[in-house]
Amino acid sequence: MDRSNGLFGVYVHWPFCAAKCPYCDFNSHVHRGAFDEAEYVAAYDREIAHAAKQAPERLVQSIFFGGGTPSLMQPRSVAAILDSIAKHWQIDPNAEITLEANPTSVEAERFRGYRAAGVNRVSLGVQSLREKPLAALGRLHSVDEAVAAVRLAQSIFPRSSFDLIYARPQQTLEDWQDELTEALWLTEGHISLYQLTIEQGTRYFDLHRTGKLKMPDEDLAADFFELTQELTAAAGLPAYEISNHARPGQESRHNLVYWRYGEYAGIGPGAHGRLLVGNQRHATATEKLPFEWKKRVDARGHGLVTDDILTWEEEGDELLVMGLRLREGIDPGRYQALSGRAISPRQIADLKGYGFLETLPNGNLRVTERGWPVLDAVVADLAA
Repeated sequence: MDRSNGLFGVYVHWPFCAAKCPYCDFNSHVHRGAFDEAEYVAAYDREIAHAAKQAPERLVQSIFFGGGTPSLMQPRSVAAILDSIAKHWQIDPNAEITLEANPTSVEAERFRGYRAAGVNRVSLGVQSLREKPLAALGRLHSVDEAVAAVRLAQSIFPRSSFDLIYARPQQTLEDWQDELTEALWLTEGHISLYQLTIEQGTRYFDLHRTGKLKMPDEDLAADFFELTQELTAAAGLPAYEISNHARPGQESRHNLVYWRYGEYAGIGPGAHGRLLVGNQRHATATEKLPFEWKKRVDARGHGLVTDDILTWEEEGDELLVMGLRLREGIDPGRYQALSGRAISPRQIADLKGYGFLETLPNGNLRVTERGWPVLDAVVADLAA
């Protein structure tokens, strides 16, 4: 059986940040002092070459520069990495090429350079349209800078998006309704809205553990989620994934590669990938520490520290975890083909009885809006 669905993307991780946000558990590093950006770009080229040997002759449909803070890169570095990808794989003429950016005025000045390099979509980490929460979240931009950056991005790039974080400490439903309404007026085609979660290893985790950071309880968090769905749908930006909202046709193509369980190459420090080598799906991960990653690449041509072959059962579990985040749901036939077993009809019936699951006219299974707040439990039941 061919385990591919024809989707292939490249994720490029740039791990450097100007500051570490207190809620962030991503692989990001504040580097003090100068370093040779061109040397790092050369290392990215070597790792791209290695990934292309593992997964040759792919058509790249999406490229995503994530971080960290890719907008700290020089536009010429972005151009060089795109050239490297094009050298080793064929890039679809309609490929989506996204770069994550912070909306500081300094970084926004590089937008035209990124567009000239080939970036056609930018995703801005706005996080809040209120000054006090911005400061509490450790962001380095003001509200005015954020609004100006969003508008500038919309004037330069064919497609753009920005992120907000809600269900924050001390935030009320009324506060969020006002802020989200304002954000939706600013939005063109796509917005990502994430409930604040407390992740181990972050400053917020330490504050929460000692009682210095009070989070909304489960009932209030559910109310935040429901309000978010209502306001975005009314604005013509319904959820196509649990945290992502778009006008039809404006969905993030790169993230759809993940959620539809396609292939993707992970390039750069701490990047993860899923590659079909032969007919086996490999789960890859690279060294997280930037300088150690570069040493590995210089010595071996890649920074991989993990390259595991997934079992059929593991593939099926990943398909459930990723695909059930989508409003389009999953194809039970593909799940059975990947995992070697069918989803239990009894589990499906039980979850439908609770109103957490439904079957669409095309046969796909999807989690209902009622089931989304308990998505992890629904996935666990179906995978059992």
